[in-house]
Amino acid sequence: MDALCSGAWWEGMSMGGGVCVRRKPWELPFLAEPEEVAGLRHVLGTHLGLWGLHSVVDAAQLCVSELVTNVMRHVGRGTPTTLAVSMNGTYVRIEVHDPDTHALPTLVRAGVEAETGRGMQLVDALTDRWGVELLAGKKVTWCELATDLVSPSGCRVDPRVARAEAVLDSYGEVEVPSLVPTLMRAGKLGTTAAEEVAIGVIADLLHWFRAHGRDVDDALDQAQMHFEAEVGIFGGGG
Repeated sequence: MDALCSGAWWEGMSMGGGVCVRRKPWELPFLAEPEEVAGLRHVLGTHLGLWGLHSVVDAAQLCVSELVTNVMRHVGRGTPTTLAVSMNGTYVRIEVHDPDTHALPTLVRAGVEAETGRGMQLVDALTDRWGVELLAGKKVTWCELATDLVSPSGCRVDPRVARAEAVLDSYGEVEVPSLVPTLMRAGKLGTTAAEEVAIGVIADLLHWFRAHGRDVDDALDQAQMHFEAEVGIFGGGG
């Protein structure tokens, strides 16, 4: 099924502790059959993982399951259908296209005992927004999920780095450009200034350890151990 993805492509760049990924829209045609759902979930999860959007994988996969099930139930099994995934600003947009412009998904408040009718109710609960568009010869049912991206350009900043940025931006008398914009422009002068301030912060922290009777070398060793462990777990290294 992966081979059918049209234009599925990504490119990752680690810059200043953040990850910038170009996320190109892709689509996958399929026949709406129960056995296709697992494959669709796998393809979607893989691509969102490559895009660095792990936090929305579970919700996105559930939405795809419900949208495709909705096509099978209300349009018919075997219906030629297309899954399309793209970014709308900082939101992941998931679309399911089918040729029936009459069977429109509706939000039904299904009772506790109801066996059907919960599909769009679940989509409504999982997503930030959803809707239906009628185009020439097809219907597009879509939903969007918020991500942890900091900008539409697609940079996701490690929260540990964000904390360090807050310290650097408020530290000393040296004017340091915000490191989030620096991720976009990767300016050499901005990076050099930030490095100088970061070294100053580390040196002052070592003075703090000494002033409180702590072993400076032991503090450095522990910090290095924490850093290496976190890099190994989260892949935050450059």
